Amino acid sequence: MSYKFMRLLIMFDLPMDNNSEKREYRIFRKYLIENGFLMLQYSIYVRICTNQSMADAYMDKINDNLPSDGNVRGLIITEKQYEKMKLF
Repeated sequence: MSYKFMRLLIMFDLPMDNNSEKREYRIFRKYLIENGFLMLQYSIYVRICTNQSMADAYMDKINDNLPSDGNVRGLIITEKQYEKMKLF
């Protein structure tokens, strides 16, 4: 069986001005980690997916678990595109 590996990047900016917002941040971050995401940078998490439908399913799961405020973005890229990333 042939797989086309994808990477799902989740990028977020969440407010942390009060205790309830800090709690939502911690819950969202913990949710990402429990679902196999690894921290790429402080507010960027990445997960490998075996195909497009798996990546789409994780996007739907994240959409169902969004914090009440802030910005969350998802980006699906191929493994080949991910490998071209440069660290400066």
